[in-house]
Formats: sequence, C-alpha cells, structure tokens
Amino acid sequence: MSKKGKVLVAMSGGIDSTVVALMLHHEGYEVVGITMKTWDYAQSGGSKKETGCCNVDSFNDARMAAVQHGFPHFILDIREEFGDFVVNDFVEEYLAGRTPNPCVLCNTHIKWRALLKRADALGCEFIATGHYAKIRQYENGRYVISKAVDPTKDQSYVLWGLQQDLLSRTILPLGGYHKTEIRQMAVDYGYPELAKKSESYEICFVPDNDYRGFLKRRVDGLEERVNGGYFIDKEGNILGKHKGYPFYTIGQRKGLDIALGKPAFVTEINPATNTVTLGDEDDLDKNEMLVGKLNMIKYEAVTPGMEAVTKIRYKDSGTLCNLYPENGHMRVSFYQNAKGIAPGQSAVFYEGDDVIGGGIIQLGKMV
Repeated sequence: MSKKGKVLVAMSGGIDSTVVALMLHHEGYEVVGITMKTWDYAQSGGSKKETGCCNVDSFNDARMAAVQHGFPHFILDIREEFGDFVVNDFVEEYLAGRTPNPCVLCNTHIKWRALLKRADALGCEFIATGHYAKIRQYENGRYVISKAVDPTKDQSYVLWGLQQDLLSRTILPLGGYHKTEIRQMAVDYGYPELAKKSESYEICFVPDNDYRGFLKRRVDGLEERVNGGYFIDKEGNILGKHKGYPFYTIGQRKGLDIALGKPAFVTEINPATNTVTLGDEDDLDKNEMLVGKLNMIKYEAVTPGMEAVTKIRYKDSGTLCNLYPENGHMRVSFYQNAKGIAPGQSAVFYEGDDVIGGGIIQLGKMV
C-alpha cells in the first residue's frame, strides 16, 4: 500500500490527464486510471467524426499509458447518466431562452460524482483530474478552489459547482504549472506525440459545433414550431422575422440575417412570445444581475456588500462588484457595467485568486 495513498485519475487520453496520472504515479501514489464514456456520437447526428475524450483512440491512449507504467485502467460507461441529465438540461435551457453551460453541469453533477462513487468502490482516498486550478484547505476549514498559475489555461471558472465533500478528496496537480511545462513533461515521460496532440474545446456531444442543428435533430418539429417569430427593438417595434428564438444567444451579432443599416446585437430573448430583441452594443451593458443555484466555496455565506470580482463567462477577465445575498440568490452590483450578461451562463465570484462561490445567472438586469 502506498504511503501517499490510492488515487483514481480521470484519464481522457489527452496530454493533461495523462501527465497527471504519470506524475502522481512517480510521486508514489497508488494510481488507478479511469476513462469515462459520456456520449455516443452517432446519437448527435452531426457531420463530424468523434473527437475529444469519447473516441476509441482516446480510450486506447489512456489504457496504453496505464499498461506501460504498471497501473490498472478501467473504462466507465456513464452515457445514461450524462444523456438524461446534461443533454436534456442543454435542450431545456435553450427552449427556455437561456444559454446553458453544459461543461460546468457535467463536471460538477456527473463526472465528479461518478468518480467519487467509483473511488469508494475501488478503495481510493482521492480522485484527480487534469484541470488547471488549485485546491487547498482554508483557515476556516473549508476547501477552496483557486486560479492556476497559467492564466491562459486557468479552469477555476468551470469548477465552481464542486461541493465540499468533492473538493476535500480532489487533487489537481496541474494548477502550479504552465502548459509549456506540461508539454515538456509529456516528452520527458516518453510521450512526445501527446505534446503535439490537438485539444478540442467543443461541446463533446455537439462535435460539429452546430448547437442549432443539434437542437433541431433532438426536438421533433422544433424548427416548424418556432420559425417566423419577430425581431423587435427595445420599444417593441417589429423589425423583421427570425428563424426561432432558441437559435439565438445574448450578445450575438453575426448570423442574424437582418439589415438595419447599423450593427445589431441580441439583447433579450422571450420564449413566451417567440421574440428576439435587438439593440445597440451599449444595450448589452448592465450594472446588476441576479444569480441563483448557488454553491458557496470559500465561505459558507458572505457579508452583504462584500467586494469581489465576478466573471460571467470563461474568457471574461472579471468585473469588480459588491455581493448581496437575497433569499437564496446573489444580487451582484457591478462598479462598472458588465457586457453581455446571459441568463443560463455561470457567474463565478472571486476574492483575489480564490473562488468565493458561483451560480447560474437568472437575470441580466434587475426587474
């Protein structure tokens, strides 16, 4: 039995998770590799072949690394759990006029829970992944997620939903490294091909990156049901017809197929009336928002008015704000306007590099 302990490592077959498994193995942990199959690409109906973490090549790459280094590897089929929860939520959110973030939902509600369940069954004290973020125990006893040292790879934003029981048993070895260092480690471990392997940033169950086509194939008669709704301006004046409210997102400018003589942006979506409001770029600016489905990480609760920096999308640099807890929600009051707040997306609150907590944006403006 290893003095370091036994760890279940989620191995996608890519460079990051493979290096994590080998790193922990060489550090003296008893490593068990596991690769999760989340989706059958044939179900998506898209034109693109399997990519990312759910294809046979990735399974083989993960298994080969485990075999070569003498630790066990398993394939875990979670297609039913994933499809019922993540994909259905993805569809339902778009039909509700919101913009979902399925990767956050998958990480926090499916993958980590599935990993912890199998870790317990296999006698593993820890689980580990190839995410770029840090976890430590704070002075108040709570486990805290912090930003990675590589700002171009930091993934703390997508991990806000992890609860304390998950964080207490999670190891994230890559948080203290830059991507260039991980590529060199792959070479040093004898896997130069991994250092050159391309990375996919698409939604795994929409391999052709066409979410509109996915919705049409997934929901019978959707196109006919929502076609012919109206674009309107903020005063309610009709500007023209659109192809259906689920096929637009807040902040969208391209692909509107309407000529107004000036750039137009989607500023609001109303599924009840099948209307899409268009406006100027300034109309996307909001100074407040309401966030629900909260998961608090660094603190169990925050003092009303606490200063923080809030990110409203993965690549957002963040906006200084005050946080006000209200009836299970968080009202976020920005010092400067935030642009393109989209209901359904994640809002993550930071104190320095630490994640205070996060939730799902309910409203892009207070009503």
